[in-house]
Amino acid sequence: MFRRSDLEVTPLAALGLAVFAASTSAILVRWSHAPSSVAAFYRVLFTTALVAPIALFSYREEFARLGARDLIGAGVAGVALAVHFAAWFESLNYTSVAASVTLVQTQPLFVAIGAALFLHERVTRRTVVGIVVAIGGAGLMSLGTAGEAPVAEATLYGNSLAILGAITVAGYVLAGRSIRQRVSLFPYVTVVYTACALALCLLVAVQGHDFVAYPAREWVLFFAMALGPGILGHTIINWVLEHLESVVVSVAWLGEPIGSTALAFVLLTEVPDVVTVVGGLIVLSGIAWTVYER
Repeated sequence: MFRRSDLEVTPLAALGLAVFAASTSAILVRWSHAPSSVAAFYRVLFTTALVAPIALFSYREEFARLGARDLIGAGVAGVALAVHFAAWFESLNYTSVAASVTLVQTQPLFVAIGAALFLHERVTRRTVVGIVVAIGGAGLMSLGTAGEAPVAEATLYGNSLAILGAITVAGYVLAGRSIRQRVSLFPYVTVVYTACALALCLLVAVQGHDFVAYPAREWVLFFAMALGPGILGHTIINWVLEHLESVVVSVAWLGEPIGSTALAFVLLTEVPDVVTVVGGLIVLSGIAWTVYER
């Protein structure tokens, strides 16, 4: 029988693995030459293909008992996730990478507000301090170059898209925190990922991109995105949402830029500058402060 302390440590360890897996997304996208919406679509589609058989066979009875409320809620979460991908990627066409990353990482603020309003989660002064410190570190990281060329001045339209990405991913986290209290992991993520894939499929069709004319290298990258950031990243995060409050999960997600920076240093030879390193340390401090309090 597990001790209470064991049950508390396990979700935190899983959250760390999920954040690291999510950190590989930027590297895989950088290696891919396909349109961003196509890469996002196949990442979610292949992730769905991996989890759906488990849900349909191992959780068949529970899947059949899903009520309309949970199906609609999971569907809305999937659409919110699709809008997050679409808005965030599109924002990079109109604003700087620094502004886009900083604004999309404000999602813990929207999660904290939503959790207090709709999930009745207590947001203490210490939690607020941790969120502010972590977001401040993310903002400082965005000022560093990390091997990238200088970017143009941000526009209002691009900034608005990045904020939309932050709001929608916050809605995705909050929906998961609520529904996962009643629904097992695999039935839930199957519905979420299916709705997300359908929404992204529609986006690819509207944009007029080709669905199949890509070399074998791209298909390997699509599958890697599904297995790494999809299964080991988002799917594990959805499991963690059953055990940890959404604010903690959301703030810990700020560790993704740090992991991506470290991987870019090793795999892409992008050397982060001092500002990026200091910002990363501040983000880690904010995450540790918030998670320790929980």
